[in-house]
Formats: sequence, C-alpha cells, structure tokens
Amino acid sequence: MTDDTGPDAPTPDAPPLDATWRLDTRAVRAGRRWSGASLAPVLYPSTTYEVADVEDHRRQAGGRSTHYYSRFGSPTVGEFEEAVAVLEGAEAGLATASGMAAISAVVLGLCSAGDHVVAQRQLFSITSTLFAAHLPRFGIDVTFVDGTDASAFAEALRPGRTQVVFVETPANPALTLTDIEAVAAIPGPFTVVDSTFATPAVQRPLDLGADLVLHAATKGLAGHNDALLGVVAGSRDLIDAVWGWHVVQGGQASPFDAWNGLRGLRTLGPRLRQQSATAQALAEHLEDHPGIAAISYPGLDSHPQRELAKRQMSTGGTVIAIDVAGGMEAAKRFCGACRVGRIALSLGGPETLLTHPATVAGHLHPSERAEMGVTDGLVRISVGLEHVADLVADLDQALEVAAGAAGA
Repeated sequence: MTDDTGPDAPTPDAPPLDATWRLDTRAVRAGRRWSGASLAPVLYPSTTYEVADVEDHRRQAGGRSTHYYSRFGSPTVGEFEEAVAVLEGAEAGLATASGMAAISAVVLGLCSAGDHVVAQRQLFSITSTLFAAHLPRFGIDVTFVDGTDASAFAEALRPGRTQVVFVETPANPALTLTDIEAVAAIPGPFTVVDSTFATPAVQRPLDLGADLVLHAATKGLAGHNDALLGVVAGSRDLIDAVWGWHVVQGGQASPFDAWNGLRGLRTLGPRLRQQSATAQALAEHLEDHPGIAAISYPGLDSHPQRELAKRQMSTGGTVIAIDVAGGMEAAKRFCGACRVGRIALSLGGPETLLTHPATVAGHLHPSERAEMGVTDGLVRISVGLEHVADLVADLDQALEVAAGAAGA
C-alpha cells in the first residue's frame, strides 16, 4: 500500500471491503482504489505526474507515492499491491518486476554484510544461485538445511546474526513441504515464505506466523502467462523497510504487468479450484501407472508429508511432479509426445505446461540437483484449465510412447 501526498492526486472513492467477505469476493473487489466507476481496473501508464509546486517534489521524495514518479510507485501497481495484501491478510504489499526481484529486495532490504540467512536446500534453482553464489559476495552468509525438517532451521541459527529464515513451500520442483508454523515459531529472525506454488487460495503463510509472504506473481496469481511480476506482503513496517532497498535497486513492476495481474486476481479462486481438482484427479489416475516410477502431489495420501499438507493447504495445489520410468530419455520422449500439455517454463496459467527440471538445471552438478530432488526422469506438470478427460488421455498416450521407445 502507498501514501498519496500529492495535492493533485485523485481522491480514492472505492468502497471499503467487508471484513466478512470470503476470498473469491475480495479478489473481485480488491485493488480498485483509483478505478472510480470503472468495473475494470484502470491502467495508469504514466511514469511521472505533475505536482502543484516545486516544494511538492521535496515533500514526496522521501516516501512511497502513487502520483509522483513511477519508481516510487504508481496507481495501477499500488492497486495490485493492495489487492494481494487483502488476499494474504497483510497490512501492505510491494510489487516488483519479477519473483526474483521480490526475493532480492527482501533479502537485501533486511540483511547487511555480516548477517546470516538460513534457507532450505529444496529451492527454485535461481533462488538457490542467489543464496549460494551472490549473497556471499555481499558478506551475507547462508546455511542450507533440509526443508522437510523444521528443527534443522533452529539448529542452524546463529544468535545475533541470523536475520532471515527463508522457506519455499511447496518447493520447486519436487513438491516437498516445509512446516511454516513450526519454522515461524523460531524466535529471532524474520520468517519469509515463498508461496508461489500455492497462492493465497491454497495457503496463507501469514496466518501461520510468517513475517513476509512472497510470490512470483507471474505464475498463479496473474494466471494467464502475460505478466512478469513479483510481490511481497506483510506488516507495513517490514514492507517499508524492504521498499527502502527496492526503490534503490530499481526492480519496479510495470503498470502494464500489474494491470494484467489485477485482471488475473479477479478469477483466482475459481481458477485454482478447477486446476487443483483436475490435478487431484490426474495424480490419482497416475499414482499406480506402470510408466511412472514415482509421483509427488500433496493431495495424495501417499505423499510423505500428507498430514502437513492437510494442516496448511486447502487443496493439493495445481502442480504434479512425476518421475517417468526409464530416466532422462524416457522423460524427454514423454514430454515430446504430449499434445495437450505443452513444453514450457513457468506454471499457473490456463495451459498445462511440462518442464523437465534436469535439463533446465543442467548447469548444476548432479549432486546439487539431487539435493533439490531433481532426478533424471522428473517432469513437473503445471495443470491448466483443459478438460480432465483430455489431459488423462494425453498423458496416457505420452507414457505409452515413452515406454514403447524404452523397450524398443
């Protein structure tokens, strides 16, 4: 959320949200602060705004404003920030140019040289690279622990030095889970949760005690593969502290992407329910398939952390991880044989997308991939909005192709 101190800023007239409204209703109504009578969000593409006098520049230069200069904030981006904050139950939000920009802003906004971060090993590969290769260059030490063991985070703490404990759950790409409530109960550091795979429609980390929740909003939040966005939400004081680095870092969200993100949020609840229901059906169908060596989906009773999933997630989510029997070549044949599912990076959009993590993370040593749960045969399936029967038929025929070629 932002402070609008410009004398010529339009007066916001959006009605307040009813505290009793559920997520679907709030998603439709939130983020309309500057939209007036327009039912659709209004796009403010301007990078700068006229002020009443030169003294107004001095008054606004030190803080967040939507009607000053867009590196400090903009009306459309501000509406997206407010909407996400509402859905997460947060006081404030901050949008960024990508999910990685959000992670960088949080860590560099809260940590200084000599500080320490505890992070789980099961992370998005680029997040892992930031922590392992780049934070040490700034004098920030990082300790990696097994995210499935909540006690490991506490054991890795360095009193007086550990500023951030970083959690990603469900973790990319193998869908291991971290107990948010247990980690958030550790006294001292700030608990930051990357909840990209879940979105607030599936889990709300702040309700479980986390200090900050962040998303690659490009994924499920925006939901249409047409917006490059990140966002972080939490208390106003913490968001303001992160903004202090963010405004210098320069990773601001584009108003155009925020506009598309607002459009996506309006259908978040129905989209996630449909995609989660389809993912559950697909996972149950594939669980005993002879062409699959293993499957990971938090909605299955066979998931080793099923009880934790029940406690902190409302559904199993929209992503399935399968290990195709036959290893890397079989996995590649499987992906290539799919006709409904498409080979592409990203997740959370209307199309079912297939990613082969061992290829994407080919720059990593096999031991590093193993720590992340990436096997040669692993395929991540981001379930879209296609009919479940068409997806079942498509995955079945692709698995037949992979098995047939393996036995040839």
